[in-house]
Amino acid sequence: MPGLLRGVARTAVIAGTASAVNGRVQRRQAEKFAGRDAQIYANREQAYQQQMAPQAAAAPAAAPVAADPITQLKELGELHQQGILTDEEFAAQKAKILNS
Repeated sequence: MPGLLRGVARTAVIAGTASAVNGRVQRRQAEKFAGRDAQIYANREQAYQQQMAPQAAAAPAAAPVAADPITQLKELGELHQQGILTDEEFAAQKAKILNS
């Protein structure tokens, strides 16, 4: 019986040691691959940003929003009263605003 217990104890020690070594190896590999995966992700993100930058710059600018016709007519009237616009210029601009 003492030989049987010694054999069981030896097997338990060997199995425990193998399990501990296996755990350390797995942790080291996980750390190594996590770093590599993070680097790959960072490279892909940088390439994506570089690819998207020219497209964002090439996007056409939005057309300026047309001012309210009432506001435009008021400003036009003020310019006419100040003498900056002649009667003909005022009439032409007024027609243009009202027709648009």
